[in-house]
Amino acid sequence: MKLLITGGAGFIGSAVIRAALDRGMQVVNFDKLTYAANLDNLKGWSDRSDYAFVEGDICDGDALRAALTKHAPDAVMHLAAETHVDRSIDGPDTFIQTNILGTYSLLTECRRYFDGLDGAKKDRFRFHHISTDEVFGTLGATGQFTEESPYQPNSPYSASKASSDHLVRAWSETFDLPVVTSNCSNNYGPFQFPEKLIPVVILAALERRPIPVYGAGENSRDWLFVDDHADALLLILEKGALGETYNVGGNTELTNIDLVRRICAIMDENASDQRPHADLIEFVADRPGHDLRYAIDASKIERDLGWRASTNIEDGLRRTVEWYLANRWWWEAVRGRGFRDERLGVIQHKGTAP
Repeated sequence: MKLLITGGAGFIGSAVIRAALDRGMQVVNFDKLTYAANLDNLKGWSDRSDYAFVEGDICDGDALRAALTKHAPDAVMHLAAETHVDRSIDGPDTFIQTNILGTYSLLTECRRYFDGLDGAKKDRFRFHHISTDEVFGTLGATGQFTEESPYQPNSPYSASKASSDHLVRAWSETFDLPVVTSNCSNNYGPFQFPEKLIPVVILAALERRPIPVYGAGENSRDWLFVDDHADALLLILEKGALGETYNVGGNTELTNIDLVRRICAIMDENASDQRPHADLIEFVADRPGHDLRYAIDASKIERDLGWRASTNIEDGLRRTVEWYLANRWWWEAVRGRGFRDERLGVIQHKGTAP
């Protein structure tokens, strides 16, 4: 199987590419190389003969058409997206452009490509749209998101992803594009861009800087190790029923403060001669529209496809911390390209125009 993966230089996309190549698939990585993209994520895989890289923007229909025509993939996995909620508060425009209009452009060109196929090639083709549980909004103290949960996005990011989900469904229903969709919980693991919570905590703890925790740290998330997610995505691509959606979760729900304290405890094991890293925790003003709780019911993918997360949170966090400690070159190179550990998404007065 030959895959065209959009956003393959990103955190989750690169994990999917590594897994796909290791399984003998051919991969075309179509990526714009925005600030969070990093071809270093694919060192050791990118020099293989079954891998090709195309630098391009999913909003550019001509570039998409050329890539589809040249490489003739059997499937498209759509992971390209702007994903950082805080950035979507400061600058929604980019999220609307990439996540909504980019998805529309990709669907348009994939439909054109699919309509031009015939025989076994057409029967085999499918479009896999990868989304997030944030489209469902927030949960109360109990319950979990299912595939039937209503969409109630609360941030510009989640609203843009919800829009892309609806576009994909419409192209399936109206134009018979063969699609599958998945909505995942919070991912973590090696190669995650250091603006996200877990690498923020690890690097702040390592450098003995204040560790910021929004609000009282009571917001709760379901955590999914990225390699487990990559396995689930490839399974959904190959065996998921067309037109269906699948929730993918790690079955590990933690409050943010509990998560941060677990990371600090692991860091203590690597620097036992200094004061506990948890002493660095600093509660800061909460993010506007910060959803209280996410929890995924992943029983459908377990029941229908036989998948469940295999990495428990203790092992996953330890592997993640150890990777960042052992791969300083990676995150120092990210900083060298201009990334700064600065707080984003702060609004002084709710309702103030950007």
